[in-house]
Amino acid sequence: MAYRKTPAELRRLEAAREHLVARATEVVAEVGWAQASVTAVADAAGIAAGSVYQHFSSKSALAVEVFRRAAQREVDVLGEVLEGDGDPAERLRRGVEVFARRALENHGLAYALLAAPVEPAVGAERLAFRRGYRALFAAVIGEGVAGGLLPDQDAEITAAALTGAVGEVLVYPLSTSAAYDTERLVTRLTAVALRCAGAVP
Repeated sequence: MAYRKTPAELRRLEAAREHLVARATEVVAEVGWAQASVTAVADAAGIAAGSVYQHFSSKSALAVEVFRRAAQREVDVLGEVLEGDGDPAERLRRGVEVFARRALENHGLAYALLAAPVEPAVGAERLAFRRGYRALFAAVIGEGVAGGLLPDQDAEITAAALTGAVGEVLVYPLSTSAAYDTERLVTRLTAVALRCAGAVP
């Protein structure tokens, strides 16, 4: 008869896996993907490097899990704002503002999610999540067009342009230690987002 782990053992394994992913996320935010070695992550988690492979088959598998969870949190937050109360243009402005502020407050992780060099498996995840952001923007822009609050346009194309623009504007401040004016950056970025959709800033 095959051995089956007890519920208590499964809970311990799940807790250990969650702890490992949390520490790995912190390491990526601090040193980036390239320096987030299995040894570095294991040290941060307080375990032997070999123990990492009890939970993930490879460094790539761990990196993909870190990316998925961190990126999904940002998609969820953006979705809550864009699908919330207010007219579509105001929700679009708030969504871009919230996204930018969250990125600038946690620049190491945000840069890792948006632009830092990654291995192909994580790069594929990044593309998938960009489509998620684009879909959220397209929905609110489409709603604005349907309601006559935004000019007629292809919501998908505008959303793709907006997704790229937001990321591009944030890349430099996220990748440098140079000082920048956060309020000015956020104000100008939200104004660009509104103009992109044809709304008055």
